[in-house]
Amino acid sequence: MSIVQVQTLPEVGAAQGVTKISDHVYVYGDREVGMMRSYSLSDSLDYTGEEYLFTVDGRDHINHPTGIAYAKGFPTFIGNSIRMNKEGTLWKAMIYAIDWEGFLNTKTLDGNLLATIEDDACIQGTRPEYVRYKSKMMVATADYGPTRNEVRLYDPEKLLNANKSSDSGVLVGKFTCSPWVQNLHWIADEGVLVLIQNQIEGRLWRLTYLDLEASLSAGKEVVLQQIDFDRKDELEGFCLLNPSLGIAVSSSRTQNAALIKIP
Repeated sequence: MSIVQVQTLPEVGAAQGVTKISDHVYVYGDREVGMMRSYSLSDSLDYTGEEYLFTVDGRDHINHPTGIAYAKGFPTFIGNSIRMNKEGTLWKAMIYAIDWEGFLNTKTLDGNLLATIEDDACIQGTRPEYVRYKSKMMVATADYGPTRNEVRLYDPEKLLNANKSSDSGVLVGKFTCSPWVQNLHWIADEGVLVLIQNQIEGRLWRLTYLDLEASLSAGKEVVLQQIDFDRKDELEGFCLLNPSLGIAVSSSRTQNAALIKIP
């Protein structure tokens, strides 16, 4: 992999992730409120003029979006990490189910918030992403921290109707993983889960490709490939735009999006 272009995406605050849904690339972040912008791809990412706010009645609701799990025909889930003390040592992880099409239409969460679930099965943080496991769609999520990190799989229908992720039947499987996972990306054609990470806390980019089924069977990550980049800022999100091109975003205010060529 090699970075072929770096650009600045303004007005996304500290970008927290990127996802491609249909023909649109969505970058989400925490500005004055949690928000998301839509982009198209030409020679670079081009802002479409469409901006979406994770607000209810004008008030910030998902202030720190940490993952968007979207799959057609299934509930859409968005993660959120809520700071519980000013030192940033205590966090509460939440997962929200939303009406995705309604959200795109109204551009806020008003009338589009379907469920709020506390992700109390997590160790530190939540970052939902749809994966396929044993022919079923599941919601994967992972922890961010120095130790005891896990990737967990949740049943989407049971998660939608739960108050907490620790409720009976929600958790389907889990395995331990390496630290500093900021987000997840699923490569469906290959059955590969990508851990979007930093090499140290908040610095230096890393992508770790895992065999999902083998990892769940082993109870620990089974690494297929690990790719490090000498970028000094904090990698937050990555997704494939096509088999030969990916996009990564960081929390920096400038030079915060990189197009990555994949041989």
